[in-house]
Amino acid sequence: MEEKIIYFDNAATSWPKPEHVYKAAENYLRNGGANPGRSGHTRSIHADRLVFETRERAASFLGAGQPEEIIFTLNATDSLNMAIKGVLVPGDHVICTSLEHNSVLRPLGSLSRNGLITTTMISCDSSGYLDTEDLERAIRPDTKLIVCTHASNIIGTVLPVEEISSLAWKKGILFLLDAAQTAGSIPLNLQEIKPHLAAFTGHKGLLGPPGVGLLYVRKGVNIKPWREGGTGSRSEEDRQPEMMPDYLEAGTMNTPGLAGLNEGLKFIEKTGISLITEHESYLARKLRQGLKEIGRVKVFNAGTEHQSVAVVSFVMEGMDSGELGYILEQAYGILCRTGLHCAPHAHRSIGTFPQGTVRFSLGYFNQEEEVEQALEAVKELASRF
Repeated sequence: MEEKIIYFDNAATSWPKPEHVYKAAENYLRNGGANPGRSGHTRSIHADRLVFETRERAASFLGAGQPEEIIFTLNATDSLNMAIKGVLVPGDHVICTSLEHNSVLRPLGSLSRNGLITTTMISCDSSGYLDTEDLERAIRPDTKLIVCTHASNIIGTVLPVEEISSLAWKKGILFLLDAAQTAGSIPLNLQEIKPHLAAFTGHKGLLGPPGVGLLYVRKGVNIKPWREGGTGSRSEEDRQPEMMPDYLEAGTMNTPGLAGLNEGLKFIEKTGISLITEHESYLARKLRQGLKEIGRVKVFNAGTEHQSVAVVSFVMEGMDSGELGYILEQAYGILCRTGLHCAPHAHRSIGTFPQGTVRFSLGYFNQEEEVEQALEAVKELASRF
């Protein structure tokens, strides 16, 4: 009999998935298996239709203007690299925030160290609050791109991305949104936020398998291909086809993953994003409040004045976060994440660098009793150690 666990690591990868997600990926591998868009036989045509259906569903769910504005990638990191390295040229200046993930910081750092671009980081306060006036003051004549996470993967704060987007449009600057932590967890509409580019991952809130990501490229945005190769179109030419999405989708796709993503999106549509948000927010509020009432525990959160996703980070006085996470799993079956969460400057913003925090991140399939059990576990550890 499998040991009962409490899975509180949904900000890394959501689990469990809806049953139809598992079945769709398996069914494709067992009964389909062909390469989409590469052959004229029925299985290849069926795979191509599956990819098109998933693209249409994703575009509709996210609010893209046209399906071909949605590019399928490996994950959000792949999407962010494609966007960053696809629009920047030597001499460009980029603005980002201190809450960014390493999937933004490292590409920017590499380009900067190589002398190709310059960067400015706007600091957020300990609650994750970003003053857009600070961002506006950082804009220079050579500023090409603003990159901003939609929500912190450590404290859950949702940033004012609509304001940032509006500022970018006003100044003639491209805006890249990192929505890895928000898509599928809170309402998100690209027509309302209006980024020029946006990165998503399929394996978190969108409830799909690992290995599938999405990049939104607004029509008219000039971007270079990240990879070039076979697309099944314009095969007689030795250049990448210029029509979207082929332009950015060279190589064989993760079609089993897309089959699963399609079912994840169907589940969210059927359940309703408002119900998912309400459930996750309720659990996160209960968890934050309960942790705050435990002695020796310090909780880092956005505060009531800011919207946040269901990510809760905390430390326990006198105990290493890594050790605490280990004990939570070994003694209580609670799976969480500890450390710096690939966002070192965010930890500097909240004052937890370099030791990091314990992070509980909740998903739609978590239940209230799991939160109560976790609170009892932390309370017991705080009294024992």
